[in-house]
Parts: sequence; C-alpha cells; structure tokens
Amino acid sequence: MPDQPILRPLDLGDLRLPNRVVMAPVTRARATDGGLVPTALHTAYYAQRAGAGLIVTEGTWVGEDAVGFTGVPGIFTEDQVTGWRRVTDVVHTLGGRIVLQLWHTGAASHPDHLGGRTPAGPSAIDPREQSFTPGGFKPTVTPRAMTPADIAATVADYRRAAENARRAGFDGVEIQAVGSFLIPQFLNPLLNHRTDTYGTDRHRLLLDIVDAVAEGAGFRDGGVVGVRLSPYWRSGERFLADDDTLADFDTLVERLDDHPVTYLHLRGRDLTPPDANDFARYRKRFRGPLIVNNGFDLASANTAVTTATADAVSFGTAFISNPDLVTRFALGHPLTAADPATYYTGGAAGYVDYPAGGWPGGVG
Repeated sequence: MPDQPILRPLDLGDLRLPNRVVMAPVTRARATDGGLVPTALHTAYYAQRAGAGLIVTEGTWVGEDAVGFTGVPGIFTEDQVTGWRRVTDVVHTLGGRIVLQLWHTGAASHPDHLGGRTPAGPSAIDPREQSFTPGGFKPTVTPRAMTPADIAATVADYRRAAENARRAGFDGVEIQAVGSFLIPQFLNPLLNHRTDTYGTDRHRLLLDIVDAVAEGAGFRDGGVVGVRLSPYWRSGERFLADDDTLADFDTLVERLDDHPVTYLHLRGRDLTPPDANDFARYRKRFRGPLIVNNGFDLASANTAVTTATADAVSFGTAFISNPDLVTRFALGHPLTAADPATYYTGGAAGYVDYPAGGWPGGVG
C-alpha cells in the first residue's frame, strides 16, 4: 500500500517507535495459576504482538488492595516481577517495546477479591458498578472512605510498582486513570466528598501518583511515564461526562503538562468513526505526544496522524484477534474478528490461537 502516516516512526521519550500503531491495554483474565503471576501464555501473547510500535500491557495490580477483577496479574511480588521479566525479555528479543499499565480499582472492587474486607474509595459512596469476581459479576458495595494513611500507602504502592516494573525490564509505565476505578473516583465530584486536600483538589491523587512513579522508578531520567484518561466515560448514575466534567479534564490535562508525563493516552467517546474534536480540546493543552483510542480503523488512524489530531493511535479489540495487526495494515489485508465469548475465559483459546496472515483467499 502507499506510504501510510500510521506506519511512520515516532519518538516517545527515549523510545524510538518504528510505527504509530499502539497496542491498547486489554484485560484478558489469564493469570489463573495462583499468585496473580504472568504465565507462559502471557509471554506468548505479548510476543505475538511485538510488531506494535508500542505495547501497553493489560492493567496490572499495584498492590493487594488494588485487586478488583479476577485473573489479572500483579506487579507487587517477586514471583510477579519474574513472570513479567520473561515477557519483556521475549518482546525485546523480537524488537518490541513494552510498558506496564498500573491499575487500582478502589471502590469498584468487591469483598470477594479482598478476603472479605470492604474496598476503599475517596468517600463512603457506592459507585454502583459491577466487579468481576470468581463467582461472576457482582454489584459493588458501599466502600469505606480512605484515610490519609491509606492514600499515602496507595501512592507508595504505585511507586513500588513502578520500581518493580523497571526491574522486570519494562520500557516504562502507564498510569491507568480511565473508567470507573480508583483515580477516576477521586476525580468525580459525585464520589469524592472529601474535605481534605484530596477533595478540595480532586486532581491531587493522580498528580501525586505521577510524581511518585517518575521519581521512585527513575523514569524521569530514562524511561516512559504515560497517563491514560477517559474524559468522555459514561457509566450508570455516577460517571456522566457532562460539560462540568469535560471542563475539569481541561484543567487536569494542563496540570499534567507540568509534571513528568511522557505521553497522554486518551480514550474518546464510543463513536465510529471518532470525532477529532473530542481529542483536539486536549491536544492544545498537552505539549507531549498524544495517543488516541476508541473506534479507529486504518483509514481514520491515518487521518488522525495526517491532521495532527494525534501522534499515534491505539487499538484494543483489533489486536486481540490480529496479532500481526501492523503487517495487515501495511499490506492491506483483512482483519479477523474477535470472539467476545473468550475474552475472560482463561486458557489458550481466544488468546494465543488467532492466526497471523489474513491473506486474500483465506490463507492464514
């Protein structure tokens, strides 16, 4: 195919990406062998997708209190660090680049994940979400309000997780601040009724985490720290994406621009094709590289780069079922559809058995 903007190189901090096709973080619930440790299946899965300009891993727990979805790996024990090291070694051997996404569910967790303990959030307000437990999806409960000591411990968990990510060989980390989880809960005035600095300044927790991650792991001087945000996220009665929410994200992005953030990863609305205006309002508020996500195909991704709407585009579902997605884009080959029934089932089926190729005529 003719030269495509999405396939051109990009400098992302100290990383030189050979293309601008980013693998978005996608939860797959395959850490089922005990200890929330990445397995040989994880190694194979990410190795198959090493052709991405950048891999952002599935969200990964920063500590025991962060857990809120079954089968998700962590980065807070030595066994987990060792498991992830096997993943990064293979990805790097194949010429890939990979960052670890750091995740904490906060009040969106469930006592079933926490040994019967009540989850903690910014205030004692039920987010009214669903938590995927070993017994299936269950409604969230009213959390306990985090104490100042809880918050300090959580920030320290993020710092240690970033240190562990560096020891595990990652090229950087991405802070998960999307959806209805801990950081968005603190940003949300319907859930955060605190009267201390983490309530009067609802951005404070994320900014403290960014600084702790950058300083604690040394990424400020030689690695990547990304932040993923979802200003347009709507869920239930608590996450509304109204005009006040979007205006608050305007300010948050401007503040992030003054902190050690290498790139901003924005999830847009559920539109196909995406609306460039959804990203333009934040593009002008952040001076670093911008990765955009949600609803893109090859044509709209090329348009986003050509028009400077973004520097790179991330793909989630497409990478699930097309491990060679970059090659298919380059050659104009069709994409394989993903099977949602296998997203969280565990095992190899629907995880590492999607074929590469996509040649016209059905080969591969």
